[in-house]
Amino acid sequence: MHATQFLSSPPNPIPPIIVMFGAEDHLKQQSLHLLQQILLGSDADAELSLSRYSGKEFDYATIRDELMTVSMFSSARIVLIDGADDFIKDYRAQLEDYFDRPSSRSTLVMIAKSWNKSTKLAKRLPKCGLEIDCGELPAGQLLQWLISQTQVLFEKQLSRDAAALMLQLAGTGMGLLTRELEKLAAYVGDRARIGVDDVRILVGGWKAETTWDMINAIRDGQPGVALSALDKLLNAGEAPQMILGGINFVFRKFAQATERARGGVTLSAALKQAQVFFRDIESSEQYLRRIGRQRAERLLTLLSQADAGLKGGSRISERIQLERLVLELSGSIPPKP
Repeated sequence: MHATQFLSSPPNPIPPIIVMFGAEDHLKQQSLHLLQQILLGSDADAELSLSRYSGKEFDYATIRDELMTVSMFSSARIVLIDGADDFIKDYRAQLEDYFDRPSSRSTLVMIAKSWNKSTKLAKRLPKCGLEIDCGELPAGQLLQWLISQTQVLFEKQLSRDAAALMLQLAGTGMGLLTRELEKLAAYVGDRARIGVDDVRILVGGWKAETTWDMINAIRDGQPGVALSALDKLLNAGEAPQMILGGINFVFRKFAQATERARGGVTLSAALKQAQVFFRDIESSEQYLRRIGRQRAERLLTLLSQADAGLKGGSRISERIQLERLVLELSGSIPPKP
C-alpha cells in the first residue's frame, strides 16, 4: 500500500506489524502521526505508550520485551524502530518467528530506507501486517496529489498548470511541496484559487523569475536578453539540467501544438489544447509563425539533443550547449543536423 492510500483510507483494524520504507520522509512522518492518532489517541498520556529506538544500540531481546510489556497508560502500545535496515538484517530469523506470533497488545513499526519483498520475512508480512510504501509518486500521480492536498489542507483550488509549474520549480519532494503550498495559501488569502501567476511569483525566487525572463526573450526573438539571463543563472550556480527543465516545460508545449496543427487544428486552438498559459497564446502563436514550420517541427529534437548532451553525451561545455540551444530556439542560428 502506498502511503498516500494509507493516509486517505487506513485499514481497520491496524495490524500488529507495520513496515514503512522509501525515500519520502514527509510521508513517513505523516503515516506515523496517523498511526499514533488511531492507536494511542492524542491526549497527554499517548506519548508514554510509544517507545522509540534508532540506530544499532539495542538488540532483538530489548524490542521483544518492549512488545510484550503491557502499557499502564493505554490499551495499545507502539514500539517504533527508526532506521531499521540493520535491525531487520541482523535479526531476520527472530523477526520471522515474531511475524508468525505477533503481540496482540503492541504494534511494531519499523521504518527503513528499503524493503526487499523477495525475502521470507517480506512474504510473511501480508498475513500479519502491512507494508507502507513511502517512495516518490510517478509524475502524473504526484501532480494529482498536489492538487488534492491543496483542497484537503487549505480548501483551495490549484490549477493543473500551476501544479505542473510547482513541480518544475520546486522539484518532487513532497515535504517541500507541502511547505510551498502553505506559503501559496497564505499569499492568496481569501482567494479560492491558486494560479500560475501566484506560483511564478512565490515559488523558486529570483532564479525562477530569471528563467521565465530567459524563456520569454527566446520566444520574443531577443537572443541577447535571453543569453544575459542564462549567464546570470549559470554564474549563480543554477544547475544546467534545472535550466533545461524550465525550457522544456514551455517549448515541449509548443512542439505539441505544432503536431496538433499538422492535423488541421488552427494554431491558436492547438496551443490551447497543449495547455499553453492563456495569456501567452498570442505571443506563442507569433513565435511559431516567426520560426516557421520546419524549425517548429524540430523543437522536440532540439530539446532531446540538449538533454542527451547535458547528461554526458557531448564533450562541449554545458554553458556552450545551453547557449547554442537558446540561439537555436530563438531562430538566430540553424539547428544542428
